[in-house]
Amino acid sequence: MQSRMKGFTLIELMIVVAVIAILAGIAYPSYLEHIKKTRRTAAAACLGERAQYMERFYTTNMAYDKDTSSAAVSIPDTACKADSAPYYTFDNPPSNLGPTTYTVTATPIGSQASDSCGTLSLTQAGTKLANGVVNPKCF
Repeated sequence: MQSRMKGFTLIELMIVVAVIAILAGIAYPSYLEHIKKTRRTAAAACLGERAQYMERFYTTNMAYDKDTSSAAVSIPDTACKADSAPYYTFDNPPSNLGPTTYTVTATPIGSQASDSCGTLSLTQAGTKLANGVVNPKCF
């Protein structure tokens, strides 16, 4: 009676390794893009929070740039900003700041700097900008 060896051949093992490498080569870049999109969404939410602060400031002081004692506006730090800090910097005070205008901005840094949407901005009129142009897919 002949005994037969059981197990995998080297060719079978190499095929499995090749299939795993191909799947990883496709999945990993997609995963990285998803992570960037998630961070971008969090930054956009922080911009909304900062814009709401500016609207409350305007309601109280009838101007975006100074309060009733002529002190300049400064948006307080929040948990949202702290969570996004490794990936975005937020301007404080807002840019384009005037009695009736403001623009809150989030600039990507670090690993987020290569994001296709780039710098995100939100104006007092609710205009959402990515790298200075209206781009709905970025918000």
